[in-house]
Formats: sequence, C-alpha cells, structure tokens
Amino acid sequence: MNHTRLWTAAGIIALVVIVGFVLSVPRAGDVARTSLSQEVATPVPVVTLHDTFKKGVHTISGSLNAPNACTTAAAQASLITDASGTESILVAIAIPVDTGICLQVPTRVNFSTTVEAPAQLPLTATVNGVSATTTES
Repeated sequence: MNHTRLWTAAGIIALVVIVGFVLSVPRAGDVARTSLSQEVATPVPVVTLHDTFKKGVHTISGSLNAPNACTTAAAQASLITDASGTESILVAIAIPVDTGICLQVPTRVNFSTTVEAPAQLPLTATVNGVSATTTES
C-alpha cells in the first residue's frame, strides 16, 4: 500500500510539471504579433546636415543616430528637380538593417558626400528610402 501512495504522488507531481510547462511556453502567434507591432512603430529618422560650397561643389557632411556602434552609414548626394522645376539636393543615406552581434546602444554615425550643383539649394535627406527630418548645423 505504501507503493500506491508513492506512485500517486509521483503522478500528481508529473501532471503539475506538464501543465505548468504547457501554460508557460509562448505560442507562435504571440511572437508574430509582437514583431508586427514593432515594424509599424518605426520612427522618422533625424539627420543633421552641414553643407560647404566651394567652386561649384557641395560637400555635405552630417550625422544620424544608428541602432548600434557597429553600424556604418553610406551617403550619396544628387541634384533633383521636382515637377514645378525647383532644384534641390537629395542626400540618400544607407545604413544596414542588422550588422550581426553588437551591443544595442544608439550611437551617432557620421557620413560625407559631394555633388556638383548651383549654390544656395535646399537639402533633403532619406534614410534607407524613408524621408528624414533634417536639421542644419
């Protein structure tokens, strides 16, 4: 009779452990919902620009916040004309989405580019194709 109580206690403990495990494991649907909400809430990037004009060439340097210190920024400037004929300089900045294992601490990343264009043109910027808010220094 002693063995029956021992087996009953072992069965109850095993049942409690199994039920606790099933209730604590996250569901695949829970993980998918979390990643979708993170993708929707992407902030508008803020880019600081500094334009130096000399002999028909704009040297545009600047910085922006990157997700980590391993991130690099590559910039390319081009002269664009809108439908009304107004010219401006577009600075297209590319930063990789994920650079592997790195400490996830926001870091200021610098870039520089040049373009031949007339003086006194307005500057606009994009980061990975998304329009950015610009401030000039």
